Amino acid sequence: MQLFYAPEITLPRYTLPEEESKHCVRVLRMEPGDELHLTDGRGSMYRCKVVDANAKRCTVEVVEHMPEYQKPDYELTMAVAPTKIIDRFEWFLEKATEVGISEIYPIECEHSERRQIKHDRELKVVTSAVKQSLKAYHPVLHDMTPVRDVVSMPFDGEKFIAHCNSALGEREYLGKLLKKGGKVLILIGPEGDFSPEEITFALQNGFKPISLGRERLRTETAAVVATVVTATINKM
Repeated sequence: MQLFYAPEITLPRYTLPEEESKHCVRVLRMEPGDELHLTDGRGSMYRCKVVDANAKRCTVEVVEHMPEYQKPDYELTMAVAPTKIIDRFEWFLEKATEVGISEIYPIECEHSERRQIKHDRELKVVTSAVKQSLKAYHPVLHDMTPVRDVVSMPFDGEKFIAHCNSALGEREYLGKLLKKGGKVLILIGPEGDFSPEEITFALQNGFKPISLGRERLRTETAAVVATVVTATINKM
């Protein structure tokens, strides 16, 4: 299966952008009659056949529409402080998309080592992972957001904050608290952890303190672990 991302797809025929057309015709060497798949990133999967193998404007015809293709049974929002070495944050974006995630908030915290991201670049990482993992749902990648704004925003679901400050009370392992289905929001801080004030503010706003095991994890590792634990609980 060859999957292309087409958020602005039109029916019954659609012309791929030049970059995608070039990949389809010159790299994959597709010809008229060959099949590929498109997704709008909102749950629809389309089985298509090539009708014009033009390397600059390859046109396909939709032969089957599959709505809500492999729709997840849960919604996971991860709010993660981007790492100083951006490759590590991009590794999280890629793996979280492959495993299953709905929304991603890069967050700015008191101890953040990185306070800006190149949104378009990071969005390409997510889109590439969507295509590689054959998903019909494209995660929403938000702009850099102050952590207090994320904590304060309305959220109809379970809310958790992963931190390492044992002085602020007991923390339960995430896997023991999660319920199957529904919506989940998890906060993962920077390498220096959330500040005591940020943790207290989150707890005051309904977030439950969690741990991800006995090991001390890097930010990107903790974020992937939280994503995998959530997915595992929901796919059991």
